[in-house]
Amino acid sequence: MKILEVYRDFAAGAPDELTAGVLITTWYDGTPVIAIALCYCGALETGERLVQPLRRLGRPILDTVRPMAYTGLQTMFDATNPPANWYYKTGYLDGTKFREDRLIDGLLDHCEFPSPSPLSRIYIEHLGGAMGRVPVEQTAFVHRSAPFDLIVIAGGFRPEDAEKNFAWARATSDAMRPFMSGGSYVNYLGADAGKDAVRAAYGSAYARLVALKNRYDPDNLFRLNQNIRPA
Repeated sequence: MKILEVYRDFAAGAPDELTAGVLITTWYDGTPVIAIALCYCGALETGERLVQPLRRLGRPILDTVRPMAYTGLQTMFDATNPPANWYYKTGYLDGTKFREDRLIDGLLDHCEFPSPSPLSRIYIEHLGGAMGRVPVEQTAFVHRSAPFDLIVIAGGFRPEDAEKNFAWARATSDAMRPFMSGGSYVNYLGADAGKDAVRAAYGSAYARLVALKNRYDPDNLFRLNQNIRPA
């Protein structure tokens, strides 16, 4: 719990050059772990100073924070994302409610470890920064004021274990609904997301996107996605 409390303040005060997410998962031997994945794009000495609050938390299982190439950053989670069965539930966290300790208590209460699959995980994604200052009417992405995104991921399971994994992801996500602000990032919507979830993902841009669909794709040829249907 202490890690999540420190992370909460750490992320809230982060400059644009720094992003940090929290990963709740299991180690290769089944040990429950909390990892902080971060990236600082700036002077090395400044980055070292900024991450000190995290390093003072205790002795980590592994500390891999170091200078790395952009390509290294983009591939560092590849080994934990093999071709397999995956199921996502997601939503934006309310910035005010994220500061409530009961959110952390509730989140940890629903981290059923060992999880249904060793690749299952919960990720708190850090948003904001320059992305959050783009006027909402300029793009199709309107949830720019959200400071965090919560992603519940069931992954790597066998087909016969699908329902057990689905139930874990849904229960965890449902428990976090009181702390969410509504809407979700469209790329994280699962295959079972209905039209209401798609509409909420696009928010105030949805009517504008339907008008574009009516004009350029009235027959809904491009429909193998989280679909915006023509009127």
